[in-house]
Amino acid sequence: MYFKTLLCDLLNIEYPLIQGAMAWIAGGNLAAAVSQAGGLGVIGASGAEPAWIKQEIEQVRKLTGKPFGVNLMLAAPGIEKIIELIIQEKVPVVTTGGGNPGPYMERLKAAGIKVIPVVASVALARRLSRLGADAVIAEGTESGGHVGEMTTICLVPMVVDAVDVPVIAAGGIADGRGFMAALALGAQGVQMGTRFICAEECNVHPAYQQKVIKAKDRDTVICGQSTGHPVRAIRNQFTREYLKSEKLGAGQEELERLGQGRYPAAAVEGRIDEGSVLAGQICGLVNQVQPAAEIVADIIRDACQVKNILGGIECQE
Repeated sequence: MYFKTLLCDLLNIEYPLIQGAMAWIAGGNLAAAVSQAGGLGVIGASGAEPAWIKQEIEQVRKLTGKPFGVNLMLAAPGIEKIIELIIQEKVPVVTTGGGNPGPYMERLKAAGIKVIPVVASVALARRLSRLGADAVIAEGTESGGHVGEMTTICLVPMVVDAVDVPVIAAGGIADGRGFMAALALGAQGVQMGTRFICAEECNVHPAYQQKVIKAKDRDTVICGQSTGHPVRAIRNQFTREYLKSEKLGAGQEELERLGQGRYPAAAVEGRIDEGSVLAGQICGLVNQVQPAAEIVADIIRDACQVKNILGGIECQE
C-alpha cells in the first residue's frame, strides 16, 4: 500500500499516521510496532523517571530501525532532566503537551529533533509555529484524556488556514474514514490514541481494553469542567461520583484529591469501576484487540478504499 503526504517527508515515515502517546501505557513495544508498520510510534513519557524513558527508547531501537517519537508533558516534574535525556539519545521526534514548549524549542531543534506540539486553538497554533514548531497536532474535544472546547472538524481547517507548517488532526479518528476526512480538512496526517489502546503491544490492563471495546457512542463523559482541566473518560462508578461532587460545588482541591491516581488504577491495575478509563468518543468504533501492525494496515487499506470511492464521484462547476 502507498499513502504519502508532506508529513511523511518531514518525519521520514511511510504513512502519515502518528500513534497517540498515552501516559503509562504507550511504551517501547507499542511505539516500535507502529513505527515498524510504517507510522510513527510514540513513547508516552508523562512524569516517568528518566531511567524508564531511556529503557523504553532502547527497547524501540532493539525492535526497529525506523523513526519514532517521545511525548513530553511539559508540566511534569523533572522535565529538564527528561529533555536532556531526549537530546542525548537523539530521539528523532518529540510531541508536546501540558505546557509551553517555547523555552525548550531552540535546544531540541539544535539537536536535530523535530518538535510537534499539541494545540487546541488557532492562537496557540500560530504562536508555536512562530517559535519554530515543525508541525502541530490540532486536537479536538472528541479525544480522550485532557480536552479542549473545539471539535476536530472545526479546529483543523482553521489551524490549517492559520499556519504554514503541516497540521496533524487528532480527536475522534479511529479508521480509514476518519483518516480521509482529516485529509479533506487540510491535515497532512492524523494522530490516533484510542484505537491503539486495543493494540496487543499496549501496556494496558486487559480489563481496560475490554471497557473500551464494550463502549457505545454516548458512553464517554467530561469530568473536571469546573477545575479548568477537563478530562474525557468512559462512564463508570468513579465518573458518576466525580460528576456528582462537581455538581454539588466541590472545590478544586477536593476534586483533585478525588481524581488522584485514578488513571493508573484503571490502566495499570485494572480497577475499572474505581479508576478513570480515559478514551475518546470514537471508542464505539473500536471492537477488538489486534497487533499494532494490523491496526495500521487496516486504517491505510480502508483509507485507500475511501479515496477510490471519492475518486469516482463526478463534480462539475
